[in-house]
Amino acid sequence: MEYSARLNKSIYHSYMTLEQPEDMIQCMYIWIDGTGEFLRSKTRTLDASPKDPSEIPSWNYDGSSTGQAEGSNSDIYLKPVAIYRDPFRRGKNILALCETFKYDGRLTETNLRHTSKEIMDKVKDDVPWFGMEQEYTLLTQDGHPFGWPKQGYPGPQGPYYCAVGPTNVYGRDVVEAHYRACMYAGVKISGSNAEVMPAQWEFQVGPCEGINMGDQLWIARYILQRIGEDFGVVVTFDPKPMEGDWNGAGCHTNFSTKAMREADGIKAIEDAITKLSKRHSLHIKAYDPKGGMDNRRRLTGAHETAHIDDFTAGIANRGASIRIPRQCAEEGKGYLEDRRPSSNCDPYKVIELLARTVILGE
Repeated sequence: MEYSARLNKSIYHSYMTLEQPEDMIQCMYIWIDGTGEFLRSKTRTLDASPKDPSEIPSWNYDGSSTGQAEGSNSDIYLKPVAIYRDPFRRGKNILALCETFKYDGRLTETNLRHTSKEIMDKVKDDVPWFGMEQEYTLLTQDGHPFGWPKQGYPGPQGPYYCAVGPTNVYGRDVVEAHYRACMYAGVKISGSNAEVMPAQWEFQVGPCEGINMGDQLWIARYILQRIGEDFGVVVTFDPKPMEGDWNGAGCHTNFSTKAMREADGIKAIEDAITKLSKRHSLHIKAYDPKGGMDNRRRLTGAHETAHIDDFTAGIANRGASIRIPRQCAEEGKGYLEDRRPSSNCDPYKVIELLARTVILGE
């Protein structure tokens, strides 16, 4: 058993059943750190249950320890923007997703939510819907894929996708715990499945309208990482955790506007693809935290990906940059799937760029 899971959980639960005072609520403030891909959190006691994020007090933290400030002027401010039920402490306790600001009110470099929301407000009449398919890989704490032989490799890919059975599925307990915890929290989780590489999984969130998509995916990621603590399993969103003949991990993003979902919406879908083809390099640079370098390891033209330097589109083609689901093509309306975002993308940037390119024509 890995180190972080060795603590006696029955002892822990004996304390968690202690009565909680009516005027004391634990609020977990959650934010994105200076890497743009990892989360941090800390707890504050509130004296009443907030009904809206604006009722939660702003707070601060040491930005010099999160890559967001110098030690000589280290305070970074937290502004709660979304509330979720806490599936770990339960009861009236909450999770609060926060934006981050510097001492003078400027956005931190990794606060991409703020500008994303401005765009979502501009395009709200087009009613943009998003659904994101978050792939991830389970590892042991020494960085080895969970369930893989310590010496050598499992059998070739083929029997693991959507599989069942102990020789094909590794870590389902983590997946099921995450699914239930997301439902409890209020995350619009819509599905999960084992992926092509063993120890790789996917969960889906959505459809969500506007900025709610980014909020919900970040909270779902946080919940998954916390569950990993309990099981002593590492969750990685690395887009290519294993080199060689193994699938990478993406965050395929389903996108539609009101026009795409209505009769003859296929014309709006095709128009959107034309616009996306002209902004391919811009999207690639924004679809992972390292300006495309992480995605270059994944988007090779193999393992169900298009090549990073080429823009392609097709019906039911999982080797294309943009896939039109066959059902949408047959019905003449629906949505498109952008298969380019990496598993460690910032969802705020992805949805912002899709709205900018397709709706605003920027």
